[in-house]
Amino acid sequence: MDRTRYDAFVSTFFDCDPKAVTGIFQEFLDALKAESSLPPGHYLSQNYETAQANPEIHLLPGNLKDARDAVFPYFWGTDGWSSPLHIENVKGPANYASLIGAIACLLKNPNLCTDTYSQRSNELEVKAVTALANLVFYHTDDPWGVFTIGGTISNMYGGKIGIEKVVPGAMRNGLGGVRVAGICSEAAHYCAATVAGWLGLGTDNLHAIPTDRNMAMRLDLLGEKLDELYKRGDAVAYVIGTFGSTDASGVDDIAGIRQVIDEKAKEHGRPAPQLQADAAVGWGLCFLNEYDTAANPFKIDRDTLPVIEKAKHLCRGLRVADSVTIDFHKTGRGHYPSSAFLVNKRSELRCLARTTAAMPYFSDAIDRRDPALFTLETSRPAIGPYTVMASLDGIGLHGWQMLIARSLELAQYLKSKLAKLDYCMVLNDDAVGPSVVWWVLPKGRNAKQIYADLEAGKLTAEDVQRYTAEVRRLFNKREYSLDPAVDARLSFTTDIGYRPHGHKVPGWKCVFFHPKTDETILDRLIWSIEELV
Repeated sequence: MDRTRYDAFVSTFFDCDPKAVTGIFQEFLDALKAESSLPPGHYLSQNYETAQANPEIHLLPGNLKDARDAVFPYFWGTDGWSSPLHIENVKGPANYASLIGAIACLLKNPNLCTDTYSQRSNELEVKAVTALANLVFYHTDDPWGVFTIGGTISNMYGGKIGIEKVVPGAMRNGLGGVRVAGICSEAAHYCAATVAGWLGLGTDNLHAIPTDRNMAMRLDLLGEKLDELYKRGDAVAYVIGTFGSTDASGVDDIAGIRQVIDEKAKEHGRPAPQLQADAAVGWGLCFLNEYDTAANPFKIDRDTLPVIEKAKHLCRGLRVADSVTIDFHKTGRGHYPSSAFLVNKRSELRCLARTTAAMPYFSDAIDRRDPALFTLETSRPAIGPYTVMASLDGIGLHGWQMLIARSLELAQYLKSKLAKLDYCMVLNDDAVGPSVVWWVLPKGRNAKQIYADLEAGKLTAEDVQRYTAEVRRLFNKREYSLDPAVDARLSFTTDIGYRPHGHKVPGWKCVFFHPKTDETILDRLIWSIEELV
């Protein structure tokens, strides 16, 4: 080995050169700042065939600028969602407190599997999950949890605990021919089907309960489904309650679900299913738990205060859930991945435990803390706890209350504007959250009466197809005619999760995640609708 050459190479890539690193970081920040003055970017041309055909790796060692050049074109070609015109989905710009946490994490690069690989970063995870658990469970006695790579995996943790409860030993022995079922609502995220498939239940054994017009699971039909499943001999492992549906901010009555599943399990002599609350989107409402609407210190719009009181009531239901999924990269405006799986009682995690004998690579692990003894992942990044704690403490409770309340204010503002247009119909008027979904029909149509007829079963299938096609056609027309410099980006959903008489209801959609979106943007949106039809 030519040690002189080798040592020079090692110095370039493994010695910290603050000037070189921060200089390149400054270039990325300058590019980001330049991008922020532009309207939301459209997709740039993407040539996957060329990318696959040219996976070149440089022959000779280079330097950090070569590393920069390798990724910069793709960095510039990726929208940072920095424009307040981005209101199309549950995504917004990451806050800069989160960035500080992410940088700190990446500089040390801990693996949260064991204390040996992470030292005090594991302690930070305990602090972060306890802070989040106290927020959603409201100062519970013995919470625990871990950060995962996404909401789907977090929901999978809850489902797996449920399987172990109703089929003890399934981790080792399998399901043993037992037909295991899961339950969610028709407004649940599609990851519920992913979880059922990957856990071995099979998607056919995931049962979706219809919702009411608020996109909340119908408790009467939940009870009927449990009776049906228990009578035919199924083991019901889990019920996923949705706390903030991705499209329409639908929130299930978690406390009501708890009562139904406990009563039905007792009635049939079965163990109660795991109550897994998928609060990936809606968990942020919990920041408002202690907001004083009477004093209203932040001078929140008076029309929004009843919504906050309703949110506080719904959040109380989370306190009786067995486990909860949150995505901090959504409502928390943090960096990916910062999902967490939280349990109300630490003992729940025993269902997932392994012994050190089964994992000789981590034979020094101890059950006091080391997550590798029960986590799905062995390599688990610490981005979650670093970005979460930096964001929570940097922004502070009052800051979070202002962010969440502002999203609700804007949702109420748009709903009130749309309600004044006869040819528009808000589809989630009573939902609590940052989303608004609605119909736009041609002028001359009474959208509210048509929707009432749909709910009453007075429309034929042909009628439904005609009206929903008009909703989509007008959405597409706006997309073709919008001015990218001033018009907000919207999205379209083919199914808001409420299906009166079996008909899927589509709608225009916007979500208020960007903290700089304001009423002038929404006034322009209303104007564009009026001009459109």
